[in-house]
Amino acid sequence: MGHEQRNLPIGIQSFEKIIENNNLYIDKTEFIYRMVHTSVPYFLSRPRRFGKSLLLSTMKAYWEGKKELFKGLKIEELEKDNKEAWQEYPVFYLDFNRDNYNGTEVLEGILDDHLIDWESKYKVIPTEKQTLAVRFKRVIRAAAEQSGKRCVVLVDEYDKPLLETMENIDLVEHNKEVFKGFFSCLKSEDAYIQFIFITGVTKFSKVSIFSDLNQLEDISFDDDYSGICGITEEELTGMLEPEIKRMAEKLSLSNEECIGRLRKTYDGYHFSADGVALYNPYSLLTALKKRRFGSFWYETGTPTFLVHRLKQIEFDVRQFENKTLQSTEALLSDYRVENPDPVPLLYQTGYLTIADYSEDDVYTLCLPNEEVRYAFLQSLMPEYVDECGTGSGKDILTLKRHVENGNLEGINRVFKSLFSSITYTTNEPVFEHYFQTVIYITMTLLGKYAACEMHTNTGRIDCIVETKKFIYIFEFKRDDSADGALKQIDDMRYADPWLADERKLFKIGVNFDSETRQLQDWKVETQK
Repeated sequence: MGHEQRNLPIGIQSFEKIIENNNLYIDKTEFIYRMVHTSVPYFLSRPRRFGKSLLLSTMKAYWEGKKELFKGLKIEELEKDNKEAWQEYPVFYLDFNRDNYNGTEVLEGILDDHLIDWESKYKVIPTEKQTLAVRFKRVIRAAAEQSGKRCVVLVDEYDKPLLETMENIDLVEHNKEVFKGFFSCLKSEDAYIQFIFITGVTKFSKVSIFSDLNQLEDISFDDDYSGICGITEEELTGMLEPEIKRMAEKLSLSNEECIGRLRKTYDGYHFSADGVALYNPYSLLTALKKRRFGSFWYETGTPTFLVHRLKQIEFDVRQFENKTLQSTEALLSDYRVENPDPVPLLYQTGYLTIADYSEDDVYTLCLPNEEVRYAFLQSLMPEYVDECGTGSGKDILTLKRHVENGNLEGINRVFKSLFSSITYTTNEPVFEHYFQTVIYITMTLLGKYAACEMHTNTGRIDCIVETKKFIYIFEFKRDDSADGALKQIDDMRYADPWLADERKLFKIGVNFDSETRQLQDWKVETQK
């Protein structure tokens, strides 16, 4: 093989550690340079595991004047004629990343821990009756007076205490009030503050940080900052070529084929109207390190809350594929617990991304890549079908095996089991929605292993699946007949594109009876 393996900084959120351990660092310091030379408070929303903590850690090192860590990076060059650069400022770094917030007083405990450290550092003695906000105000003033420099406030994942307590409305409201008190001093102590940067997954409305900081600049949708987190194609090919080569060799692919698969699996994030396309950094680096294509980002947390919500409101997940899902910047950037629309949270948590933008400020959304598509639909399936896990006989790997082997009896069995296990509801329109959703999810997941083309219209779904040896044309109907389904395949001439193909072609008509809720009728014709 002969390629020396470099250290990829997977899960390392400390800039100092990355540089000192000689890990690979994707240089984002030009963005930092741009911001630190204004005194505007900034807010950035990005999905989890997208590099926000590393960005803040890099800012911290900059404001602490640790010039030696930035050797050879863009900001060193940009600051070379600036006499004021690399001075040490007092930094207040608030990290909400680390704890479980499902308990009363947890948030207050974390703020108290931070304050105890700072009070000890700046020799401030609190009195018993002082609120968290008053204590914060006093350490800010003490730090500014003792250092002769204004303070820097960096807040990482501010919304974790809110997102984690979503299903406990009282606790969310309590935590909002705690924040309101604590951060109120950022406005009143403005004279003592040099720079503020706040990150989170969501921008909850009615959280005082946002209403109190009247100049707060939200850069989450700005083209100029779209590449601040994540990895661009240019950064991938320019900085990670040895890793691509190692992965390609292991999987017997050319470099181009390997990049093509990485792109389909992990690329596709857009955070602004004309922003650069981005790879999920956690997934991309993990894939390159392990030299295999897996659902790495998704494994770090399944969105159970979101999945329940989508089923509850009968959300049509087919909109993910056909790009009919639209929203505006105002709706996407604002999340309220009481808001029944799951789209803002799906966007902010990274399950949806911007596909297109029209002049009237409307964003079209889609699933960013295959990693997210397949893993998300996989976690949605158990909401609609009981006990459909691996080995159940109605799981996707069983279906894949039958489809690859041309086992029509086996395929029939899987669909029978799937339909008889659809979550029961007496509501007819809801059941129709479940029926359509189960077919859609099943066939899309099958597309992970076979070429699968879906066409869905109200009341009917047709799907073409191709494997090495076989072609299947399915037509699914409800309260009709399998003969009617086959007739439709012929009338619409679905098989025409494969007339000269040497593979065996099956036309499969499926009819489902909504009264008995069973697959009632199944017929197969082989292409002459």
